[in-house]
Amino acid sequence: MALQIVWFRRDLRTTDHAALATAAARGPCLCLFVYEPEQLQAPDFDPIHLEFLNQSLASLDRRLQQLGNRLVLKIGRLPDVFVELHREFGISAIYGHEETGNWLSYQRDRRVRAWARATGIPCREFPGNGVVRRLASRDDWSAIWKQRMRQPVIPEPATVPPPPPHIRIPSVSLRTWQQAGLSAPRISPPQTGGREAAVEYLHSFLHSRGLHYRSEMSSPLTAAESCSRISPCLSFGCLSVREAVHAGRQRLLQLRHEQHLTHVDPAWFQSLASFESRLAWHCHFIQKLEDEPTIEFRNVNPAFDGLRENEFRQDHFEAWQQAVTGYPMVDACMRSLRAGAWINFRMRAMLMSFAAYHLWLHWRQPALQLDRLFLDYEPGIHYCQCQMQSGVTGINAIRIYSPARQAADQDPRGDFIRQWGPELEGVPDEYLAEPHHMTRLQQDLFGCRIGRDYPVPVVQHETAFKTAQQRIFAARDSAIARLNARKVYEKHGSRIRTMEQRTRNEG
Repeated sequence: MALQIVWFRRDLRTTDHAALATAAARGPCLCLFVYEPEQLQAPDFDPIHLEFLNQSLASLDRRLQQLGNRLVLKIGRLPDVFVELHREFGISAIYGHEETGNWLSYQRDRRVRAWARATGIPCREFPGNGVVRRLASRDDWSAIWKQRMRQPVIPEPATVPPPPPHIRIPSVSLRTWQQAGLSAPRISPPQTGGREAAVEYLHSFLHSRGLHYRSEMSSPLTAAESCSRISPCLSFGCLSVREAVHAGRQRLLQLRHEQHLTHVDPAWFQSLASFESRLAWHCHFIQKLEDEPTIEFRNVNPAFDGLRENEFRQDHFEAWQQAVTGYPMVDACMRSLRAGAWINFRMRAMLMSFAAYHLWLHWRQPALQLDRLFLDYEPGIHYCQCQMQSGVTGINAIRIYSPARQAADQDPRGDFIRQWGPELEGVPDEYLAEPHHMTRLQQDLFGCRIGRDYPVPVVQHETAFKTAQQRIFAARDSAIARLNARKVYEKHGSRIRTMEQRTRNEG
């Protein structure tokens, strides 16, 4: 009897899983996950990702066992693992979800599809979120996303029939970082992987933590608690985007009903609108990588090729990654990120902007560093944002963040900076964002000597800002950049009119 394979990748759940539901309805299934050495050794993979992945795999296996099956783990290159399974047991079909991942996963999926075609094995991939494969036009995307999100969540199968008892398929154990050939993890994941934790993160956000999401998402002081924190769950597929959308809408209906009975804080309605709009943006950015996989390592607008690549300063890069730039808000964010594997979106943008403009670093190396630091690393979102914040798309606004302005806006009392920069504890608020402006006498008085206790700024803000501004706008205003920008917009530009905008206009 040939095997039906349900191939799990970054869709580690049993609910809203079209591939599993389809295969389970048709008969016995081999539920399979493959550790791929080239992915484990990839420059964008970190031991923290492996630990979260293992937690998610263990959770998935527990649930599959409750449904009458189990998760089989293999290690190897694909399609080689499928070739061996087909040789030994026979494969009747492969079911999985479409994945928009890094370049390695893109090439792997092409190899698997080519092998399946050549072997005559059906390989059916289902959409797993709002990303559209072979999208004809960006004009159609928003409508497709909305239509997909309106569809009901696919229920978990009542049972997942296992292969017949005489078919014994060996499974490897969860891979340790040593077995994967990785360095020892710097930290443990600050969040737990797996379905149970994902559901709890979403529930606590929608029912308590998310009340002031819209007003508190920008500050690193409040964002860790007020943001949903489901991003790693979405990245590893412990939760689907559609589930999150439906849960948000159900909560909204509940609150509207409660309005008739008791007082409901109006902040809930604003925050839930913002939450859904960001779920749409989540898919919007991944769609860019789906449509153009080389965004991972090439400027989306080739007119900017060579703008920074040949001027890369390793000393600047090391100061940035080691959090010793001399700009407290930048260094505090990097230290927080290194310790907790998460920082809020605005601070991510500031970190990338500072690297790209103040330090004039080509985006690729900082992007790879952040890949490894973000527990919720999502290639489509990440690389598009890195290019946007570096100004190399030609269609997005140029934002050169001032670290001092961000400190004043998002950490006005200096609580975040002092938490992550204890050497600045005695510095008064008025100098905290730029302590190098203190006189020598003040430095001694407040116990923070610049160059000894805290670094001298790696660059001067005013000079770096003006130079970067001149260079990026000069490049952007060239005829070839403008011509390419029109092509970039046609292929990738947003046509979304978000729920948040509708709420604002109707409010």
